[in-house]
Amino acid sequence: MEIRLARVADADGIWTLLQPVFRAGDTYAIDPEISRDAALAYWMDLPAAAYVVTQAGAIVGTYYIKTNQQGGGNHVCNCGYIVGNAARGQGLAAQMCEASQEQALALGYEAMQFNFVLASNAGALRLWHRLGFETVGLIPKAFKHPSLGLVAAHVMFKWHRAT
Repeated sequence: MEIRLARVADADGIWTLLQPVFRAGDTYAIDPEISRDAALAYWMDLPAAAYVVTQAGAIVGTYYIKTNQQGGGNHVCNCGYIVGNAARGQGLAAQMCEASQEQALALGYEAMQFNFVLASNAGALRLWHRLGFETVGLIPKAFKHPSLGLVAAHVMFKWHRAT
């Protein structure tokens, strides 16, 4: 497994991961009908950095790091992660999150915040808690899940710098 910065040439591989997740509409607050170009811009162009995880040359995971808020909040980053179906259950999400925390520090961020982790995404909640994130807020009925109806979203936070 290798984690590296995403390149323009990775766009097709990244889209292969983004498309089914965004189309399903059950984990990301993204329009399920988002175009390929808009999705790639959201994932690759707007963040401070985007990364891919490769195994045997194939892209099996991807994530981004972006500034969560501007101005006085620009020391806190936000990340999004996707692991392809074929690579699930191998611990890639944990490895990506751990790598992203190191990379975020190198980019000058002092904390990481996940703005919208759905209560229905039990695996992500367990993992983020195990990796030291705490739920600092709960937004009731925040997301219109396609099969579960209205579900809550967790706001999760982890401070990285020694104080």
